[in-house]
Amino acid sequence: MGAGKSAVGPLLAQRMDRRFVDSDHEIERSAGMSVSEIFSTEGERAFRDRERQVVGELSSGTDVVALGGGTIAQPGAAALLQRTGTVVYLKASAGALLDRLGDCSDRPLLHGLSAEERLAALESLLAERASAYESASIEVDTEGRTLESVVEEIRLRLDSARSGREGGVEKGVRV
Repeated sequence: MGAGKSAVGPLLAQRMDRRFVDSDHEIERSAGMSVSEIFSTEGERAFRDRERQVVGELSSGTDVVALGGGTIAQPGAAALLQRTGTVVYLKASAGALLDRLGDCSDRPLLHGLSAEERLAALESLLAERASAYESASIEVDTEGRTLESVVEEIRLRLDSARSGREGGVEKGVRV
C-alpha cells in the first residue's frame, strides 16, 4: 500500500517485454466494483477470498504482477507466490507510505482515520506483515529513490538470479 507497485510494475514489465497485471484491478473487473466498495459491502474476508482466486489465476504466468499490500500475508500466499515467480518486496517506512498515500479516501483499511491514526495503522500493518514481506526473493528499499533507479535495481537482480538458475527458467515477477 503506497510502496510503488503500481508505478514500478508497468515500467518493469515494459523493460522486460512482459505483460503487466495489477491484481486489484483484476479483482475490481471481475467483481464489477472497486476494492473500497467490496470492503464496504462484502467485508475484508470476501475481498481476501476474491484476491486468493485472482492470485491463483495469475500465478502460473510469466507476467509482472502488482499485488495488493496484504496479499502475501494471507495464509499460503507466500509459498504459492515463491513457487510460481520471483517475489519482490518494495520496502518503505510507514512515514514514507503515509506521505505517498495522501488522504487515503480509496484505502479501506485507512479511510476515515486522522493522519496520526493512519501512521499508527501503517506501522501496525508493516509489523504484522513483516515476516511475509521479508520472505521475498528480492528486497528493494524505495525511499528517496527514483522510479528508474528502483526498476533498474530490480532488473539487475532478476538478471543475476536468472543466470544462477539451471536452464534459465523464466518465471513471473510479483511486486
